[in-house]
Amino acid sequence: MVESDKPLLIKRYASRRLYNTETSDYVTLEDIAGFIRDGRDVQIIDLKSGDDLTRQYLLQIIAEHESRGENVLPIGVLNDLVRSYTTQANSVVPQFLAASFEMLRDSQSKMMENFSTLTNPMGGFEAMQRQQQAFLSTLVPGWPGSTTAPTPEQQENETNDSDLGEIKKQLAALQEQLSKMDHGKG
Repeated sequence: MVESDKPLLIKRYASRRLYNTETSDYVTLEDIAGFIRDGRDVQIIDLKSGDDLTRQYLLQIIAEHESRGENVLPIGVLNDLVRSYTTQANSVVPQFLAASFEMLRDSQSKMMENFSTLTNPMGGFEAMQRQQQAFLSTLVPGWPGSTTAPTPEQQENETNDSDLGEIKKQLAALQEQLSKMDHGKG
């Protein structure tokens, strides 16, 4: 899905069906939740009156997830939200919640950047792999990348050492998995 600065416009017809104006098809609440999970903002407008129904539908999505046992909001938070509606009109709760979620999004973004640096071959994995290769080359003559040629006795030991062969296979499999993970992110 293409991210856009402009919210995805959903129109609600008199029949209460929801219509995606970008794809020209009807959508469900779960579809709308999927758009939001994918990073897209939505705006839901009543076709007849022009009223913005976005807040109402977002609350409905949250209520449906909570009723299915996908409890994200602790009871204490729900109680505090209800209290904030019944106390003063100029409550700081909305600003606090907005700031808290903004901090959470920033933290998640930074964590993902740090994680991608660790798994990105350009960000350190390749250097670590080269260091391991150099280390193994000095310990095991004849290891790929070694500068010294193995003696016939060392070659015989290497071919007879099934444990070393198994380790090499496992290392190759791990490298392939890491490579697939790195390519899957893009």
